[in-house]
Amino acid sequence: MTISIEDSINKENKGKTFERNSAFKINSIILNRWSPRSMTGEELDNDTLMSLFEAARWAPSSFNNQPWRFIYAKRNTKYWDTIFDLLVESNKVWAKNAGILIVVISNKNFEYNGKFSITHQYDAGAAWENLALEATSRGLIAHGMQGFDYQKARDRLEIPEDFDVMAMIAIGKKGPKENLPPNLQQKENPNDRKPLNEIIMEGSFKRT
Repeated sequence: MTISIEDSINKENKGKTFERNSAFKINSIILNRWSPRSMTGEELDNDTLMSLFEAARWAPSSFNNQPWRFIYAKRNTKYWDTIFDLLVESNKVWAKNAGILIVVISNKNFEYNGKFSITHQYDAGAAWENLALEATSRGLIAHGMQGFDYQKARDRLEIPEDFDVMAMIAIGKKGPKENLPPNLQQKENPNDRKPLNEIIMEGSFKRT
C-alpha cells in the first residue's frame, strides 16, 4: 500500500505541536509563516505562480517606484539549470525539489528622476514578504536565501549594474522531512523570535 505525501506529513506530525505563540494577538498567517526546506518536487501551475507575483506587486514602495523584479525558472524548463546552478551546494541538496526558483533584484534608482533610492532594498523586502505570506495562505513553502553566487547571477542572468541582486527564493509544496539529509531534518521545525523588548526602543537607541 502506498501513502501520499499529505498522509505522510499528517502521520509524522500526529501528536506533535509546532504552534508558535505571539506575545500579542496577530494574524495567524504572519505567525505561522516559516521556511521549511523539504519539498515534494512537484511542479506549480502558472496561475498559482502568477498569484504569488500578484501579491508581491501590491507591496508599498517609496514614490510607488516598485523597484523589485523577479527572474524565475519553473522546474522541468530550459531555464531551471541556469538558476539552480547559482546555488551553493548546501542549498542545492534541498532546493532541487522546489517547483520554482526565483532571483530577486531591485532597481537602485527612482524611475521618475533617475536618482538613487535609499529605500529600494527596504521596498523589495516588502514585496518578498507579500509573496511569502500569499504562499503560506495557499499551503506552499516560500524559502528565501542568500546562499548563491551573486556575481554569477548578475553575469549569467544579464542583470544590469543599476539593479542590486538581493536574494533567491525556492517555492514548492511541502514534503516530509525524511526527504532531507539528517542534519537538515533536525532543523525542519518553526523557530522562535527575539522578545519585543530586544527590538523596540522608545525615544532613542538603547543597546540591549
